[in-house]
Amino acid sequence: MPTFVKSVLVNAPVETVFAFHERPDALTLLSPAFPPIRVIRKVGGIEAGSEVEIAIGPFTWLALHTDFDRNRLFVDKQVSGPFALWVHRHEFEAQGKATRLTDRIDYRLPGGVLVNSLFGWAVRRGLGQMFRHRHRVTKQYCET
Repeated sequence: MPTFVKSVLVNAPVETVFAFHERPDALTLLSPAFPPIRVIRKVGGIEAGSEVEIAIGPFTWLALHTDFDRNRLFVDKQVSGPFALWVHRHEFEAQGKATRLTDRIDYRLPGGVLVNSLFGWAVRRGLGQMFRHRHRVTKQYCET
């Protein structure tokens, strides 16, 4: 199963960085302009049991938050959407006065090994672009 990992050091305390992700508008702030993302329905925040349904281009995506440990991690899992598997761990680690934020995503495309072999590069490229944007925005909001 492919795993995508992207990490950034944010010059802010872990409480500040985690609190930013708890904001009701965090998903909107962290979403790049393309592809456009629209929140259809949201129940709760990022705590375990919370759900968010979004539209990304032609896809509808339902995610369930399954784990939550304040200032340490939260996890969302795709219930329905474009992937055969998607589990996204948002990990927060205090490093002195800064925070190491790591996004760790286990994913699998539908269609089996062949499809994943042929198109996995496109997923990795898209995730790289998205998380460069997300980490830049996180630093912008948390380091000021």
